[in-house]
Amino acid sequence: MSEPFVSRETDDPPIAQEAATAVRVLGFDPFPRPARPRIVTVANQKGGVGKTTTAVNVAAAMAMRGLRVTVVDLDPQGNASTALGIDHHASIPSVYDVLIEGRPLAEVARNVPDVPGLTCVPATIDLAGAEIELVSLVARESRLKRALAEAALPADYVFIDCPPSLGLLTVNALVAAEEVLIPIQCEYYALEGLGQLLRNIELVRAHLNPALRVSTVILTMYDGRTKLAAQVADDVRRYFKDLVLDTVIPRNVRISEAPSFGQTVMTYDPGSAGALCYLSAAREIAERAARAEGAPNDQSFSGTASASDRPW
Repeated sequence: MSEPFVSRETDDPPIAQEAATAVRVLGFDPFPRPARPRIVTVANQKGGVGKTTTAVNVAAAMAMRGLRVTVVDLDPQGNASTALGIDHHASIPSVYDVLIEGRPLAEVARNVPDVPGLTCVPATIDLAGAEIELVSLVARESRLKRALAEAALPADYVFIDCPPSLGLLTVNALVAAEEVLIPIQCEYYALEGLGQLLRNIELVRAHLNPALRVSTVILTMYDGRTKLAAQVADDVRRYFKDLVLDTVIPRNVRISEAPSFGQTVMTYDPGSAGALCYLSAAREIAERAARAEGAPNDQSFSGTASASDRPW
């Protein structure tokens, strides 16, 4: 009698692969905890580059790996608040009350559903007028910095999500932080305006916050099918060198869908390629921070390179 046929196929079917990926994302493999809280401003004056998406997903990934994380939504559109499932209609206490009214930041912070260890300071539409109202206030550039210092949040990381502009809200974020994370979209127009962002960072360093530095650059919306994406990535890596994360965030429909359900991709579809990439990016950031604390000189970039060296 002949032997029964037994498949020798070793590749898992797609559903099994996604399930295995989800286990890796949701499983508990703690990230290294920094020796002190690290305040990171996520900034890029160009809209649509994945700034908010990066802030909320990296924050969620870190919280899911045992770190305590706070996201400060400084964009009047409130997209970070939406993605984290935090109510932010006009009557909700928000970062506006912190900046303009001097309300304690700890009173405004809200726990993020389904992600223990993650909190959000929401933004409401009131923040749209804050740029004008801040002009007449004392110490207008450092009100967020003072609020964070007085709150003494029990956070390992604070991510500040900025609006796509270089106004007083973004200046407050740059003054409050020691690190800048710049998401750069792998598209033709991605590098436009980046020089102005770096010049503004240098101005803040020179006059308001000498500790500020660009610590991380992350490539987003990468499409490996195009030569353009690879060219942009090469240009960015050539200029920013080791500050660019090894992990690249691909174009992924699950990343785009998640905010409409009030979630990050980390909880919406933990088996997706987008979730796995943001988990990897968050791990890189945490591990680089841990290594930097043990090194005599932290890797950083001040934006002082000559204009001729820039790819934009």
